[in-house]
Formats: sequence, structure tokens, C-alpha cells
Amino acid sequence: MTDIRTILHRATRDLVASGSPSPRLDAEVLLARLLGVDRTQLCLHPERELSERDSAGFARWTERRIQGEPVAYILGEKEFWSLRFEVGPEVLIPRPETECLIEEVLCFYPAPGGGLRILDIGTGSGAIALVLARELPAARMVATDLSPGALAVARRNALAHGVADRMILVRGDLFTAVSGDFDVICSNPPYVPDGVYGLLPAGIRDFEPREALIAGPDGLDFQRTIIRDGLNRLKPGGRIFLEIGEGQRDPVEALFRETGGYREIRFRKDYGGIDRVASAQKEEER
Repeated sequence: MTDIRTILHRATRDLVASGSPSPRLDAEVLLARLLGVDRTQLCLHPERELSERDSAGFARWTERRIQGEPVAYILGEKEFWSLRFEVGPEVLIPRPETECLIEEVLCFYPAPGGGLRILDIGTGSGAIALVLARELPAARMVATDLSPGALAVARRNALAHGVADRMILVRGDLFTAVSGDFDVICSNPPYVPDGVYGLLPAGIRDFEPREALIAGPDGLDFQRTIIRDGLNRLKPGGRIFLEIGEGQRDPVEALFRETGGYREIRFRKDYGGIDRVASAQKEEER
């Protein structure tokens, strides 16, 4: 048998050699999950001996991480908005910057959100729609995705967090599978330009779904369609919220202005100082 101190040292050494940007953290998170304890317990009891079964399981997980697989996929979950979301290769891993989009929505629409009809396009794991359903319990949520695998993940997450009865999950491309108009349209669409895809970190490029990342030569294919067609799906005075990529503020603002019918075009920076959320309001009818 091997103790915690030794096995973490070996795993960290191997992860350093593999190029992991956070080798010690990766090793601790994987081992803590395997043992069913928090990371503090690893520090408090480094002399604890691992069984052969636990050692073998940790070795398998560590090897997957050495091959570049994201920790979230190895564990099958990711924390987002202080909630645990099931994730897998069918969906993108929720990222902290997407919380900025939710915060921006909640700036305009406080709880309980009575009467609101909200559409989340390309829901993936369901993170945006599910959090909004929890934060705005009187709102009605519709979430779409083209991938049946992603919708299955989103459905399980909705059930796990008790909001499945307030979310309608629909398979379809952008607006094609939904009817009626909405008070809020939100989306974290693909926004990586085709030519940039090959430059992404291997952990993203080799494991996360390609179709959820790339968006044409300029990275704006989906934003262009959502802004144009969204104008016809928003109620007068309704708002659209989009996550955008680095350097996309100016072209996205131009898309809103060229489409016409929008006002109050706003941008919100993420906590790294990058313009991350674009929003605009549909003009009221006169």
C-alpha cells in the first residue's frame, strides 16, 4: 500500500511532466473525490494508507489527466454558480466567465421573475437555464440544443436541482424549434473563429465538442443569426444577452446597430477584464 503523501508526490511529478498547468491541484482534486473526502483531509492525514483498489483507481484517473482529459470530464461534474453540474463529452464544461452573463440578466430581472418567458439557446449542460430557473422561480424557461446528448445531460441536471418542472427542453437549431416570443433571450453560443481552433489548448481541442466552439471565419456566425432573428422573437422592450469572445465587442456592437431595432447596447467585462457579455434591448413599439 501507499500513503497519501507519497501518491500525491508521484502524481504531481507525472502531471508536471505532462504539462498540466495545475498539477498539484489536479492530483488533490482527483484523490479527494476518489476517497470521498475534501482536500483538507488530505493535508491533515498525509500518512493515511490507500488500499490497492484506491491506488489503482487513482492511477487510472491520473493517467487520463496526463493524456490531457479535463478534470471535470474525469469526475463527471463541474461546479458552477456554487452548484454541481453533470458534464461529459457531449457538453462544454461550464466556465466562471459565463456566470457574468447570468449576473447581467439578474441585474435587469430580479426575483421572482413573474411573467417572464426566457429562452436559452444552445443550452449544453443546462447551466444558464437551470441557474436562471432557480434564481427566477416564477419565470418560464425554454432551453434548446441541437445535440440529443447535450439535452439528456441538461435534463438530468434539471432533475437533480429540482427545476425540471419549470424548464422545457427542446431539440432544435437556434430558433427553429420554438414558437412565440420571449422577454429574454440568452446564449453562450460558439464564438471561436475557424482559424483559431487549432491554437486552443489541447484539453479543449481534443476533448470538448467541436461543434459547440467554432463559429465560422470570424467567430460570429451564431451571434449574427441570433441578433438578426432574435429581433423577431423578442417582445417589445425585451432583452438579449450573449456571451462573446475576446476582441468581439466592436463587431458585435456593429451587428446590433446594422440589424436595427435595438437600443441600450451594453457590454460587461468578466473578472479578467475582457468584454464577455453583450446585451441590448428591443425597441418599444410606438
